[in-house]
Amino acid sequence: MAMDKIQKQCTVCGQAFVPKTIGSVYCSKKCSDAAYREKKIQKKKKEQQQLVVNKISDDRLYISVPEAMALFCIAKSTLYRLIRQKRIPAINLGTRLVRIDCAAIEEMFPIRQTPIVKEKQTSKVYSLEPEDCYTIGEIAQKFGISDSSVYKHIRRSSIPTRQIGKYVYAPKSEIDNIYSR
Repeated sequence: MAMDKIQKQCTVCGQAFVPKTIGSVYCSKKCSDAAYREKKIQKKKKEQQQLVVNKISDDRLYISVPEAMALFCIAKSTLYRLIRQKRIPAINLGTRLVRIDCAAIEEMFPIRQTPIVKEKQTSKVYSLEPEDCYTIGEIAQKFGISDSSVYKHIRRSSIPTRQIGKYVYAPKSEIDNIYSR
């Protein structure tokens, strides 16, 4: 019987590849480095945006376009379009000195808050009957990996197992979820 290799799609370039580990999401070091650089750029943008938001005092009636972009997470083109359509009152004090009515924009776009408390995860109920499960050997054969790797992945993902005689069973749905990533 031929062993089917698991194929994933690179999140950066979109090419199909055979991962070396179950957690691989990039096809090469080049794609991994590109994703890392992009992540750093996004983090820096977020920090700069937060600095702009922190400088805005609460008692100001009018704010600049960059401040509105940072505070309300709105694109610059959207703000200028709303100003042209006269849906948001604004004052033009000169070149690059457009000021937007803070109350009007706040009414249209409430300030976005990130939730602090995460929801509790509910425990899943699995059927550990042999007909709803794979044995460790079946998993290893189906996905072309060693038994020890299967055990390691099951422990890492906290998947319940059941031993009946000399066979260890794991739920098909969870195993398929792990190896389809």
